[in-house]
Amino acid sequence: MLRSRIERAGSPAPEPGRRRRPKSLAALAVGTTASLLLGAGLALGGGGAANAAVTNSTGAPATSGGIKVAYFDQWSIYANAYYPKTIQDTGVAGKLDYLIYSFANIHPTDLGCFEATKAANQDDNNPNAGDGAGDAFADYQKSFGPDISVDGVGDVWGQPIAGNFNQLKKLKAKNPNLKILISLGGWTYSKYFSAAAATDASRKHLVSSCIDMFIKGNLPTDAGYGGPGSAAGVFDGIDIDWEYPGGGGHTGNLSSPNDKQNFTLLLKELREQLDAQGKADGKTYATAAAVGAGQDKIRNVETDKIGQYLTFLDIMTYDMHGAWDAKGPTNHQAPIYSGPDDPMTPAAPGHGKYSVDAAIKAYTAGDADYGIPGGFPAKKINVGIPFYYRGWTGVANNGRNGLFQSATGPAAGASMSGSVPGIQMYKELAGFVDNPAKTFWDDTAKTTYFYDGTTFWSGEDTRSIQAKVDYAHCNGLGGSFAFSLYDLGTRTALFDKMVEATNGSAAGCPAAPTTPPTTPPTTPPTTPPTTPPTTPPTTPPTTPAGCAGAPGWDAAATYATAGTKVSWKGHYYTNKWWTKGEDPTTTGQWGVWTDNGPC
Repeated sequence: MLRSRIERAGSPAPEPGRRRRPKSLAALAVGTTASLLLGAGLALGGGGAANAAVTNSTGAPATSGGIKVAYFDQWSIYANAYYPKTIQDTGVAGKLDYLIYSFANIHPTDLGCFEATKAANQDDNNPNAGDGAGDAFADYQKSFGPDISVDGVGDVWGQPIAGNFNQLKKLKAKNPNLKILISLGGWTYSKYFSAAAATDASRKHLVSSCIDMFIKGNLPTDAGYGGPGSAAGVFDGIDIDWEYPGGGGHTGNLSSPNDKQNFTLLLKELREQLDAQGKADGKTYATAAAVGAGQDKIRNVETDKIGQYLTFLDIMTYDMHGAWDAKGPTNHQAPIYSGPDDPMTPAAPGHGKYSVDAAIKAYTAGDADYGIPGGFPAKKINVGIPFYYRGWTGVANNGRNGLFQSATGPAAGASMSGSVPGIQMYKELAGFVDNPAKTFWDDTAKTTYFYDGTTFWSGEDTRSIQAKVDYAHCNGLGGSFAFSLYDLGTRTALFDKMVEATNGSAAGCPAAPTTPPTTPPTTPPTTPPTTPPTTPPTTPPTTPAGCAGAPGWDAAATYATAGTKVSWKGHYYTNKWWTKGEDPTTTGQWGVWTDNGPC
């Protein structure tokens, strides 16, 4: 019943946005746990260091939605001793709009929602690791004493439910604006999504079984708990975390060429049945989904169709790189941008690398290289913020404080993280990552990393969180979400920064900032190559008319040769390196285009 984080040892390529996997019940006995700078000066897609004086094109601060979401993991109540009471006592509950409880599973033969007291296998290479697994004990059977109960009142024999579900109900009573969703799937529990979504009948069954169990609250009677209506009122909607339509998830996951369309149809069925249930109950239920951030995963989602069925979409903009590539090169797990010096080998068929910007733009504007149509409404997208770190050791200083450098292996794990090499929670690593002498800024990727001369960690600090949420504001996104709360424990500084930034606004998103940074970047930008590893065609399509002496910039054109002169919006621009589709007015001082002044 205990779960730990996922580790991708031996996997051939990174996959953004992976979730933890369940761990064996035996771990309980030993206490092993399962677990935007743009800083005030970043333009859309461009640079500038913190504290640059900028405004947007209207002269007003850039702002968008203020939705705040966080995940509370089923297994966090074990060795981590992170309870719903912790969410209340630290002030987190009162600052959230949605709390997502993860994860529920799909039955191998019934293909519906179910409850069980069966531990998942901790072997990530076992194709049957999650079959029939579940933690009904944590969900609604564990007795909470007054010392760990949200309201200070302990559970007593004979009450309909105990466990996390009862504590979540108490959490809602203290925070009437908080909504709680049940999440279905995750890394280990996504095996049977493809089968359950395959037909109209199977989709109807999956959704109706989940609504019956988690919305109507008809839990199975077990160990003296449960029964008809026992969990009614706990959950306010359902989150679908299918990892992933079309395949590429956990070993042994089922997949089909029809997953792309069936994912849309599953969300449609979920929306329709929750609407019907909401009409009967006199309330509105939320629908959400967590989706991958790699273009190779996004191409298996109908980005132009699913938005109508969702309250919000959580794009898992993290886990883009990690120590599953044991020898490196080191890289960022959640970069906003990916520059030409990023050593990632892009996934076929296109040449895009992983980044927050690439993911967001693929969902909203599309990506022709991958056949992604775009069309998902930006205002429903939440950008993901991880509260854990991925790292390597044996990393030499290459003049960039270990960034993009080879390693001898994964950094040491920690006991609360399940001792998985290459990963630690913030509460375990705070002494390292809170040290200014070990903290560095990549002004191309707009993210923070940490290095002590040997060990390299990638993850968030308050500066990088501000950058990601500024990016969300500048791009009209819905808000932010955190994975996951127990990584913080009672150290809430990162969460508080996420909330502050999401509730606020970006300092600005200028069309063409002219005020230079007040302080130089921590790591000076590296002059990128003039051509990418695979040189694209040098002849752009026919360009529109522009200022005299230079053709107008064309979003569809490929500018492969540095120094190419274009005109746009009354100014001349030259590119510093290969580019395509980057509006010259949005790339800023450290971006690809140099503003050479008015025509």
